[in-house]
This record gives sequence, structure tokens and C-alpha cells, in this order.
Amino acid sequence: MRNSPFTRSRRWPWPCVTALAAVLVCGSLLYAYVDPVHANDNEKAEPQPSVAVKITPVARATIAQPVRGFGIVAASASSVTTINLPYVARIAQMRVQAGETVKRGAPLFIAQADPAAVLAATQAKSALTLAQGELARTQSLYDKGLATQSQLASARKAADDARDALAAQTQTGIASGNKTITAPFDGVVLQLSAAQGDQVQAGAAILQIASENGNGHAARANVMLGIEPSDAAAIHPGDAVTLRGLSTALAKTTLEGRVAFVGAAIDPSSQLVNVGANVPLAASPFIPGTRVAADVATHPGMHWIVPRAAVLKNGENAYVFQVTPQNKARRVAVTIAVENGARYGVDGPLDPMLGVVVSGNYELKDGIAVRADGDARR
Repeated sequence: MRNSPFTRSRRWPWPCVTALAAVLVCGSLLYAYVDPVHANDNEKAEPQPSVAVKITPVARATIAQPVRGFGIVAASASSVTTINLPYVARIAQMRVQAGETVKRGAPLFIAQADPAAVLAATQAKSALTLAQGELARTQSLYDKGLATQSQLASARKAADDARDALAAQTQTGIASGNKTITAPFDGVVLQLSAAQGDQVQAGAAILQIASENGNGHAARANVMLGIEPSDAAAIHPGDAVTLRGLSTALAKTTLEGRVAFVGAAIDPSSQLVNVGANVPLAASPFIPGTRVAADVATHPGMHWIVPRAAVLKNGENAYVFQVTPQNKARRVAVTIAVENGARYGVDGPLDPMLGVVVSGNYELKDGIAVRADGDARR
């Protein structure tokens, strides 16, 4: 009984147990390999890569190509008027000085006509009175048959000549005593050619005054600009002009005006084309003689206005990127029509609801995912 197989306990040897455990582990690994769906159930999906961008709105508006010119205020002869007297006179009192701003009707100086000139005017009146009396006497004699037709014609001619002589004297405005000469328009006194107490001849310049508004004529220029000949062909009378000072104090001060005329020849001294502009200078720091720069707006038109940074170039081709509602980059081919500082005027099939990419566009390709949040991980 002691050796009976039914009563003896059987034990598994250790090598068998180790082999069985290895089989179970290999089976688990094999199951995971052949069933990837279940193996990846606990794994997280990787985020799709995207590019951080900045977007700015886009719209169609009028934009022009600026042409730069340099010049001086009140350099055009058409804006300067010389004040003189048509008779000999003495300047009794000078009421203005060079550089002073004057209004229309303001006194410039007081003049006293030369006594000989006053005498000539008085004699013209007396001569007319005498000629009219002689004509009346001759007419009476002619009516009585005591004067001839020739005598009557001579009397009439003498009266007409005396009348014309008096009209000429009256037109000069000569009068005895003091006469105040006033400014014909709003302007600035440029130069004094006579001083108080001077005796000036008839027609001699006494002072020069520059108009602040073109002497009331929109076509008169008060700013002269020099333009490169290659750019002058694009400028036409009536084009808008933006005036800036060249000094530091006036660099940020601007005035708007219009082109008055465009020269038809190259100035031999500057080798530039002279362009005159009419700019309202009243109550502005742009006094005559101020050196200025001006931008003339040429080729104005309706285009898509986009920042310069939004436009990329590939050889001769230009393009921009827009972002679709699905946050995808869309490449749009454009044609550059106008360059205006930091802006372009372009033509192309842009969508005004999407805007254009101005930052990060160098990293974009058509259809790539984008985001506006620059802090997120790409």
C-alpha cells in the first residue's frame, strides 16, 4: 500500500512551471500585436500641426501712387505781386516789414505825391475846363454862321484830348496830401525795396507781397517743386499734393493742395521738371522760403488695399494668403497695381470676409492648417 500510485502526491518540476509562464506571456504579446485596434485604445491622438499667423482685414478703396518732389514755398513768380506807384512820390511812412503777414485792405505804406505830379493833375483839370468852354463858344459862333466847320471840329478835338488827359491822371490815383496804399490780398511781405523817406520814381518797385492763396485763383502756384523727368509724365494738373517740411519741426506737419501746372521742359540748372502746386498756406508755419517735400498722388484707382507685409513674391508672380473658416491657408494670386509706402494696391480674387495674413505667411502652403493663437504649440 505504501508504494501505491493512488496515495503518492505528484509535484510539478520547476522547469515545467517556467516554460508554462513564458508561453502565457508570449501569447499576450502576440494578441496585442495582431489586434492593434484594441492595443491603441488607451493611446491619445496626436494633434495636427498648424502655423501661427496674424490676420488683418482687407477692403477695396481708392489708392494712388505717390511721386516725391522737393522745392520751396512761394518760389513761383505767379504768386508774387510787386507794389509800385504810377507817379513820382515820397514814402512818408512804411507800415510793414519783410516777413510780415498782412490781410487784404491792411495799410502797407503812406505816400505823398511829388508836387510836380500833383500840379500836372491839376493842370489836366484846368485844361479840360478851358477846352469845354472853348468848344461851347465855337459851337455858338458856328450856329450864328460866324465860325467854320473846321474850327468847330478843332474845338471838339481839343476838348476830347483834355478829357483823355484828365482820365489818365485820375487813373493813376494821384492826389495832393497823404495817400494810404493797402494790401490787395491776404499774403506775406517778401521784400522791401524802399524805406521810409525815400523818393521813388514812377513804376519803381516799393515792396513785394506773396499771396497765401494764389491771389484768389486756384490755378496759381505758391509752391514750386522739382520732379524727376521720368516721373513727371505721370503728373497732371489737379492731382492731389501732400506738403511736408524738411526741417525737424515741420516733419510731421502736412498740408493738402493741388497741382497747378507741370513744366514742359527740364530746368537746365536742376535737371528736374518744375511742377507748381497751389496749397492753402494761411495760418500755417510754411512761410515763404520754407524748404519742403511733397508727395503727388498719381494713378489713383480702386484696388484691394493690403499691407506690404502681406504680399509675397515668387519671381514675377505675387500672392497673398487668406484663412478659410476651416482654419486652412488659401493662396490667392494678385497683381500689384500701386505701391504707396507701407501699403499696396492689388487686384485679385480676394474674399473681403477672410482678411489677409501679415505675419507667419512665409511658412504657409496652400491648404495648411493655421491658427491665430501664437502661443499654442505648432
